[in-house]
Amino acid sequence: MRFWLGCGVSAFVGALLALTLQNESVLRPVDAQDRAGERVTRASFSLEENRSFAPTNLPALFNREGLTPEEAINVAVYEAINKSVVNINTKSSHSALLAFEVTAEGTGSGSILDKAGHIVTNFHVIADANDVVVTLHDGKQYDASFIGADPENDVAVIRVKAPPEVLYPVALGDSSHLRVGMKCFAIGNPFGLERTLTTGSISSVDRSLQIRNRSIKQIIQIDAAINPGNSGGPLLDTHGRLIGINTAIASKTGQSAGVGFAIPSNLVARVVPELIRHGKVIRPEIGVRLLKTEKGLLVAQLQPNGPAEKAGLHGPKVVRKTGLLGGTRIDYGAADIVVAVDEEEVKSQSDFLSVVESKRPGDQVIVTVLREGRRVNVPVTLGGPNPEK
Repeated sequence: MRFWLGCGVSAFVGALLALTLQNESVLRPVDAQDRAGERVTRASFSLEENRSFAPTNLPALFNREGLTPEEAINVAVYEAINKSVVNINTKSSHSALLAFEVTAEGTGSGSILDKAGHIVTNFHVIADANDVVVTLHDGKQYDASFIGADPENDVAVIRVKAPPEVLYPVALGDSSHLRVGMKCFAIGNPFGLERTLTTGSISSVDRSLQIRNRSIKQIIQIDAAINPGNSGGPLLDTHGRLIGINTAIASKTGQSAGVGFAIPSNLVARVVPELIRHGKVIRPEIGVRLLKTEKGLLVAQLQPNGPAEKAGLHGPKVVRKTGLLGGTRIDYGAADIVVAVDEEEVKSQSDFLSVVESKRPGDQVIVTVLREGRRVNVPVTLGGPNPEK
């Protein structure tokens, strides 16, 4: 009896529930849409109300402007320095067949050095150019005059006569403090796109780069994108200081492959003042001709009364032959073999010149040579014109 009574009650409750659900769901289409929209609105409102209940243990990565620390640095560097970067357009002409004149155009980048309008760039950007036009950050263009160049280091200085108030000089950094892994920025005009920012890291700080048969030491290798038009533009650190001049890329296509090179700022700091003052770099003289051998650089010839001879470097000896025929022969076995300059190993003529030409006339260098099986250090005072005269 209890069983049947329980079943009856359950059946009655079930029927009542089914009827209620059926009445709720049997609605006109418009009513259904209205209700659905009402539910969505309520759900959205509910999410807004509950936004404060989201997890709060996440790190505070964003500043007041909604930027991450890395983004904030990128923005700060660009906003501080982009006005210091200029676009350089060149035109050069040469005679072709049938006396026709062909005009070639080029583009590059540069950095403003001072309020006097001096701009540093790569020599290859302006080489052979008849006309050089500089575009500043405000879009105004100025004809540039040639001030000086150091082709061996691919550095040149040009100048524009623009009002000082529109010139924003870049600050010079110390490239000797760079370390692999440090963040870097390149600003330039790739493909004519003015003041484009790319970011990356220092990949190496001790590369050698062959330019015009000379080896430039301590070239900076970077993975920031460098493309045609970036040449001559600044490489910057996270403080917005110029640490190099972007000069070349390693690429089979001529476009960025993640391997770019920049001339270190310390070389720029040494060369630019001479270019502004003299129009060229006053290089020291040592008065020696070298030949590459398996052991090192053999002293093949000494300039008579030159710096190397005065310092006591040994060249080949002229030996007189005895006997009926007589005559002379050159004994290269008596010549010194240069292996280092200022404790820096040199294996080629370009290595040797790279060290010597980083000095000034009157400076002293220590030339390490192999002499009769022993290493001997020879102090040499470099000659050359006095740059101050």
